[in-house]
Amino acid sequence: MYFGKTKQKDESGRVPPNQNVTTSFPVLHAGNIPYYQNLQQWNLQVYGLVEHPMLLTFQELLEFPQAETTNDIHCVTGWSRLDNIWTGVRAKDIAEKAGVKEKAGFVILHAEEGWTSNLAMEDFLRETTILAHSFNHEPLTPEHGYPLRAVIPHLYFWKSAKWLRGIQFLERNHPGFWERNGYHMNGDPWKEERLSWD
Repeated sequence: MYFGKTKQKDESGRVPPNQNVTTSFPVLHAGNIPYYQNLQQWNLQVYGLVEHPMLLTFQELLEFPQAETTNDIHCVTGWSRLDNIWTGVRAKDIAEKAGVKEKAGFVILHAEEGWTSNLAMEDFLRETTILAHSFNHEPLTPEHGYPLRAVIPHLYFWKSAKWLRGIQFLERNHPGFWERNGYHMNGDPWKEERLSWD
């Protein structure tokens, strides 16, 4: 058994080494779960090396082109969940609207309670990277990041910050929360980049 579900073997080549497929969606995080009774309490700050800093309300976020994408996600703790459907705004559309400066090479995602995740610019700008407000055609639950989370499916899922509140564009890389605590700076599941000494 794995997180209450029977482990499944994957024969499709879609699952990285030492991962087990599950149909459940485990809840893993550090800190408290924020609950928003009113989305007027929420905003998303886009700042740093940009021509046009933004402070977006949830309604303004919904006015961006909406995208739906299906992908597989892989957690550093060893589970993979296949065929997840996300709806939201592509990260590259946010970056384009903000006018990211050429010297910006990295992104820090800021979440509630000071939680952060670092990404190379090319990871943030991938077509598959989405800022999701819905999962499998339903709004995100608080446990999974309501009202907005990042989804970067080609990296281990700790990089996909829940409860997103800020996107900061930087010239140099800086470790996020888990990276400061020993996790790998990049987090490629196909290379098993789990820990900083991997």
